[in-house]
Amino acid sequence: MITIPDRFRNLIKDLALGAGEILLKHYKTDIKMELKGEINPVTIADRESEDFIIGEIRRKFPVHSILAEETGGDIGKSEWLWVIDPLDGTTNYAHHYPSFCVSIALFYNDKQALGVIFHPLLKEFFYAERGGGAYLNDRQIRVSTVDSLGRAFLTTGFSYDVHKVVDDNIDNFRAFTKRSLAIRRGGSAALDLAYTACGRFDGFWEMRLHPWDTAAGILLLEEAGGRVSTFDGGEFDIYKSEIVASNGLIHEEMVKVLVKN
Repeated sequence: MITIPDRFRNLIKDLALGAGEILLKHYKTDIKMELKGEINPVTIADRESEDFIIGEIRRKFPVHSILAEETGGDIGKSEWLWVIDPLDGTTNYAHHYPSFCVSIALFYNDKQALGVIFHPLLKEFFYAERGGGAYLNDRQIRVSTVDSLGRAFLTTGFSYDVHKVVDDNIDNFRAFTKRSLAIRRGGSAALDLAYTACGRFDGFWEMRLHPWDTAAGILLLEEAGGRVSTFDGGEFDIYKSEIVASNGLIHEEMVKVLVKN
């Protein structure tokens, strides 16, 4: 059992809300999108949000380790690790498409302790604590009760380099389209996990992800009663790039599709 100090709970909430305010500030303007490398987008909001989050952590807990999307952070020897996505859904955000969020997780000795995902436009604050359940604002959430893939509402995504790689998820998308009720592609893996946790979606899969994409979302899903694994049904951790997440009831059916495909 992880003992989580109240000051950590308070900080992770304040970080997400403060970063959300930064995203809203820039969202009201013409947003200039740049590229990290050849194809990976970034905006001033990504950088300001991450600077704020890291700055506050460093000010209060200077020895804690940090893993963040834009700066990489500092994975040291601390038993506490913060995993940060300051803006998940950058392409959506830069085009004023309202599907983006802040995602922050806190690990203790390599195990998730806290996770938050904040959608500032909708003022939806998802929060999970190891052993303490998952919440949307002040309401406890649970995964859906859909028990067959044929009736399942699914979500997925495609990596930025989809046009360049062989493992592009397109075959999987086609296979699930033929076997499920419907599929959506929202453009934010963190929100996809949060929405599966609260029952809006019944299942989610994606490939070529990074730790900050899933760190908070998988804790939300597990605490809401869901299941997470690799494509072959094995144990998932945030350093693995392929994920299948579900309400648990359709998980084996989803794994069979992915293994066969």
